[in-house]
Amino acid sequence: MKNKMLKSVTTSLAVLFLLAGCGGSKDTAKKEEKKDTKASSTEVTTGASEKGYTDPKELKDEYDIVIVGAGGAGMAAAIEAKNEGKNPVILEKMPVAGGNTLKSSSGMNASETKFQKEQGIKDSNDKFYEETLKGGHGTNDKELLRYYVDNSADAIDWLDSMGIKLNNLTITGGMSEKRTHRPEDGSAVGGYLVDGLLKNVHEKEIPIFVNADVTEITEKDGAVDGVKVKVEKKEKEIKSKAVVVTTGGYGANPEMLEKEKPELKGYVTTNQAGSTGDGIKMIEKLGGQTVDMDQIQIHPTVQQDKGILIGEAVRGEGGILVSQEGKRFVNEMDTRDNVSAAENKLKEKSSYLIFDAGVKERVKAIDFYEKQGFVKKSDSIEGLAKELDMDEKALSETVTTWNKAVADKKDAEFNRATGMDHGLEKADYYAIKIAPGIHYTMGGVKVNTNTEVLDKDGKAIKGLYASGELTGGLHGENRIGGNSVGDIIVFGRQSGKQSAAFVK
Repeated sequence: MKNKMLKSVTTSLAVLFLLAGCGGSKDTAKKEEKKDTKASSTEVTTGASEKGYTDPKELKDEYDIVIVGAGGAGMAAAIEAKNEGKNPVILEKMPVAGGNTLKSSSGMNASETKFQKEQGIKDSNDKFYEETLKGGHGTNDKELLRYYVDNSADAIDWLDSMGIKLNNLTITGGMSEKRTHRPEDGSAVGGYLVDGLLKNVHEKEIPIFVNADVTEITEKDGAVDGVKVKVEKKEKEIKSKAVVVTTGGYGANPEMLEKEKPELKGYVTTNQAGSTGDGIKMIEKLGGQTVDMDQIQIHPTVQQDKGILIGEAVRGEGGILVSQEGKRFVNEMDTRDNVSAAENKLKEKSSYLIFDAGVKERVKAIDFYEKQGFVKKSDSIEGLAKELDMDEKALSETVTTWNKAVADKKDAEFNRATGMDHGLEKADYYAIKIAPGIHYTMGGVKVNTNTEVLDKDGKAIKGLYASGELTGGLHGENRIGGNSVGDIIVFGRQSGKQSAAFVK
């Protein structure tokens, strides 16, 4: 397979995706891309960064399996299909692989893993199941959820077997155990995961085409038989025995969002520009069923100027939220919907995420936030309050009270019980101004545990599979932080295996 050299490393592409279509202007995105490409043109993080995408001239007329979308789910599906001896191809409409996976920050949730056991963390699939069900207000598809939790540890092992090690554990809102798995150095999971998956895609010589916009899924005699794709301004029909759709949600499609929830008009989004619901629309045209389409997650910690998510790991490692008055107002480790609701009740409808040098050391993603200019800093709490135009005494008392709560392992104010391993006592001190933003679409295409797409009668559409954020049901009314990365790997793998079995 011929590879076209990428202009910059995966980390540079991640920056571009973080900035594009997420509240910042296109001009800003282009400037950042140019600046970052120049700065990092000589850097290489892994072998994946050295390799490019397949030349469009090599696109064939037929493959065993067409995979639409090159995010985490799509690449996981392709790798498993290849492992089963099939000939898959990945088609991605954006200029780079990664999708929303590139923007994932906190980690991947999994239970009963070898890394938990190594670190003395006692967890169970049943506890993971019950806490996720509670977080989704009991509305989750129970069969999908059961499959997810029971296969989550194996997914961690599978990634590890390919050199993608997620052995640094933290915690997210709505969870009682450290089951959020991160890269060893505590960095954001998204870029690391995409880089590792892309490396394996290349090593297995799976063709991956970018700027390849699939416009239609075709069918014949009641079964899916390929796709229509636009490449280099030309439309081409590709035949296949199965199609796997992994195109993500619709968090960057204002029209779809407003149709489902008019009250979200004007909200900034954390989603990359390609998350426009294309796969959902194409599957609906084939008679596919959708579920929970009005369930759209608002995330409480979003930087508003550029629409960038400030990862839940910052709170999981000890950060707190304070109002402009310098006071805590919520259990920071409650579920995302509850924290967002509390924030929206504040006069300013925004707040500050406060943390110290210890949190910064444990959450490497903060380095990126700092480079973007989001972070205020001081060598004292009082100095930080001045930077934020906040009452110095109020913020100082808030932090002192919090540190005592950590020492006593008892939060009398808001009953927070997790993310309390460390107090905020190590200078320097930091703050990021945040407010709620559109983050994730829980609704989408209805699938079964084999990732077969179901029609309106509940029957599987022959040869059609889907996984990742474009599917609905797993998360119910509220997604737990860290479960989306688990979702794309567990069900991405399943869609690769099942589509390969169908082809056989």
